[in-house]
Amino acid sequence: MILLSFYIFFFVLVIAIGAMAAYSDVRGLVIANWYSGAVIGLFFACYIVMYVSGRADVFAPIWLHFLASFIVFIVTLLMFLGGGLGAADSKLGSAFALWTGMGGLFSFLFYMALIGGLVGLFALFVQKKKPFKSPVEGGWIARVQAGESKVPYGVAIFGGAVISFFTSGYFSPVVLTSFL
Repeated sequence: MILLSFYIFFFVLVIAIGAMAAYSDVRGLVIANWYSGAVIGLFFACYIVMYVSGRADVFAPIWLHFLASFIVFIVTLLMFLGGGLGAADSKLGSAFALWTGMGGLFSFLFYMALIGGLVGLFALFVQKKKPFKSPVEGGWIARVQAGESKVPYGVAIFGGAVISFFTSGYFSPVVLTSFL
């Protein structure tokens, strides 16, 4: 039961940090490096606790997690170099890919792209209709209404990660009851 508590604690914490990163991105199109560092650190802490406790089976082999993170890093680095994504988005996406591993990578990328597209469509709507009377100065909404073409992709990264945690089976009844 204690191990289940640790397992859930790590996921709750990483989800909370992801939510804070997404919120920071919406507020000012900035994701501080510590968010990505915390996501990575929590993965290693969780993996080590599970491994030492004989429950590394809840994760894929570590190299598959590294591979997923590396793939996302290379793709998002190329997007950054092309001007399509911010460096912080690249780092945050790579950090969350470490959690998803190869088994959850497709789900993560699919939902991240889907949510990113929806946020992009919302940005186009806001830019065209200017529906907000007094948005927070310097915030994403204010900048989009002023004509900037920006999307807080941290929202999509966070959403894709959370959905992939569920679709990858991290919270399946089989996994959760196996701790009891």
